[in-house]
Amino acid sequence: MEPWIAWLVLAALLGAAEVLTTTLAFGLLAVAALVAAIAGGAGLGLPIQLGAFAVTAGAGLGVVRPLAVRHLRRPPLLRSGASALVGRPATVVEEVTAAGGRVRIGGEVWSARCYDESQVIPAGSAVDVFAIEGATALVHPRE
Repeated sequence: MEPWIAWLVLAALLGAAEVLTTTLAFGLLAVAALVAAIAGGAGLGLPIQLGAFAVTAGAGLGVVRPLAVRHLRRPPLLRSGASALVGRPATVVEEVTAAGGRVRIGGEVWSARCYDESQVIPAGSAVDVFAIEGATALVHPRE
């Protein structure tokens, strides 16, 4: 059997493994095997094919994969749901203490607690939303 056919078979097996695992590593190794198959198909010797495989695999796993993983793990740019309320201003509707209270955030009334448990925020005060825990906003008075 020609060496380039063996490289194509290896590339296909590695591609199938990538589809099953989605680790990005097997896919990059499949590309390296494809490069080695091209080198074999061009009539280059086995040492050059192995070198092409090693260089391409090293570049893929050492450079491309870390960049791709970093890109995939970035948080979404658009916040939605309750996380979109964090950082927004609010107005106290009912006095807010460590035990509870109510604030108006963007037209909706939310239950609220003070972020700093020792504070009491009177009605009518402007606050910032620091966090959302369940259906309760943790707020802090604006400076």
